[in-house]
Amino acid sequence: MKENKYDDQHFFDRYSQMDRSVKGLGGAGEWHVLRTMLPDLRGKRVLDLGCGFGWHCRYAVEQGACSVTGVDISEKMLEEAKRRNGSPLIEYRRLPIEDIDLPPFSFDIVLSSLAFHYLESFDIVCRKVYDCLSDGGSFVFSAEHPVFTASGGQDWYYDESGARLHWPVDHYFKEGMRRTVFFGEEVVKYHKTLTTYLNGLIQNGFEITEVREPEPSLELQREVPDMKNELRRPMFLIVSAVKR
Repeated sequence: MKENKYDDQHFFDRYSQMDRSVKGLGGAGEWHVLRTMLPDLRGKRVLDLGCGFGWHCRYAVEQGACSVTGVDISEKMLEEAKRRNGSPLIEYRRLPIEDIDLPPFSFDIVLSSLAFHYLESFDIVCRKVYDCLSDGGSFVFSAEHPVFTASGGQDWYYDESGARLHWPVDHYFKEGMRRTVFFGEEVVKYHKTLTTYLNGLIQNGFEITEVREPEPSLELQREVPDMKNELRRPMFLIVSAVKR
């Protein structure tokens, strides 16, 4: 199996305390934008890559999807998904995203939330998603923004008093492994340029329909004073595309 921090109990417990874990989609800072980029889910067969706790799977069912498949590498994630967001219309499968092997034309919509920066190759994902999508099917995903992942440390530069000076962007064009710290643990991520994400789609037969770099919602900015710093650099990239 690929790296799987989320089955480490300490790491999982810390993750489970995040707003997006406790509140679901309402606690995800990018959801107000991602939601608007999803196609009509009614009667559709949906695949969620890196489904985590299954919040997007549940949303798809609530919006009228006829079937949903959630894929995740973490056994603990899937146990929690079944507990919190189980449904007769949802099937959860444990395997790495890179290892999916699904029948051609078996889904109408593929979505993924904040998973692809953990994968070394975006090109492999694009090929596999293209193959399993129906003609005209939709592919919508979010990932950590290349500006956010470039330098690897994923933290601000601070002055002597601890004030945040700026966000470092370095080695942008050197793609590949980055080691960062998340919940006090070393986590491996893979930096990819914007070119890699967009051309990966185009070269594998997709037509890009929308690209967004979401800002926190006004409501979130009012509720969380520190959120003003999220307007100083992009944290997320969201892309929607269709299979030509």
